[in-house]
Amino acid sequence: MKPVAACAVALLLLWNPVAPALAREDCGKPFSEIFALAAPAVVSVFAVSFDAFSLSERVRPRIGSGILLDGGRILTNAHLVFDSRVILIDLGDNDVHPAERLGFDPISDLAVLRLVDGVEPGRAAAIGDSESLLVGEEVMAIGNPLGLGLTATRGIVSAVHRIVPRSSMSWLMPLVQTDAPISPGNSGGPLIDRCGEVVAINTIHMRDGENIGFAIPINQAMALVPQLIEKGHAVRPWHGINGKMINGQLQFLLGLPFAQGLLIETIEPGSPAEEIGLKSGSFPVRLGTEEYILGGDIIIRVNGTMLTDVRTAVGIVRGLEVGQTLELDVLRDGQMLHRQLTLPERPVLEGDIRLMQTPGGG
Repeated sequence: MKPVAACAVALLLLWNPVAPALAREDCGKPFSEIFALAAPAVVSVFAVSFDAFSLSERVRPRIGSGILLDGGRILTNAHLVFDSRVILIDLGDNDVHPAERLGFDPISDLAVLRLVDGVEPGRAAAIGDSESLLVGEEVMAIGNPLGLGLTATRGIVSAVHRIVPRSSMSWLMPLVQTDAPISPGNSGGPLIDRCGEVVAINTIHMRDGENIGFAIPINQAMALVPQLIEKGHAVRPWHGINGKMINGQLQFLLGLPFAQGLLIETIEPGSPAEEIGLKSGSFPVRLGTEEYILGGDIIIRVNGTMLTDVRTAVGIVRGLEVGQTLELDVLRDGQMLHRQLTLPERPVLEGDIRLMQTPGGG
């Protein structure tokens, strides 16, 4: 390579904004070695719940996976164990061990269990960093698909920060998409990088897609673990407002001269938003693949900050705290209203339980 060309390439690498991301460590271990390192910290989860309101199919068994944490604790999916009367863990020692649920969170689909028979579970899983994941990286999923036993599948990271609209709070909890095959029974098991570290917890497979699965970023999961252990649930503020940011389509449908604000589509029963009299939508409209519920209030400002785009709205919501009072400027029928809303702690709602019972988990 000529000196001038070499210099140009060097400058391009130095100034290319993607270059720092490419510096992520790739241990380059063979997948057989990765499996040998990671598998001892992966467990099989067997759970049984009983439906007291059904005359048939009252016994509901579930099979999934989990990873070992410190202190004999196990991280898995909430949809496996949220209502279970019996939980058994297979540590790979040709025996099953009883466990109890310490806490669960239906919004993130995470739960923490604890072994109760005093057995020493072995080495905890090595925890990686999901923030540095790159699309195209090779990963391995380990779990107990269809109850066959510990199984490894491989693929790549297909996307990061993927929003899967399963609940009204999904936009606050983006997932990792992978094409590593995830089947029923992989739920709660790890997605492993080339260094043998857990970078995500498998949670959903798309029944209508081929090798399209989703996993909870491990940084997001580990941030919730202390609350699940100490309090039995995740602590979140509750406002009860669900809606969509005003975009070009909504601006056209509503006949607005501006394109900013949050259109309130639904309000959760008994929520602070209902108590202060905010108005939800009543007129459903479908435009292409998008569904809107029109007729509700439009929140223009929160604590003096204009809701100009999704990023601003997400930043505000993520900064909310239990006990905080919000000052809302709301547009209703062409008139600006001012409302105050104080945030209590969010309880487990009926919709959360329905979410846990929805098919689609890995």
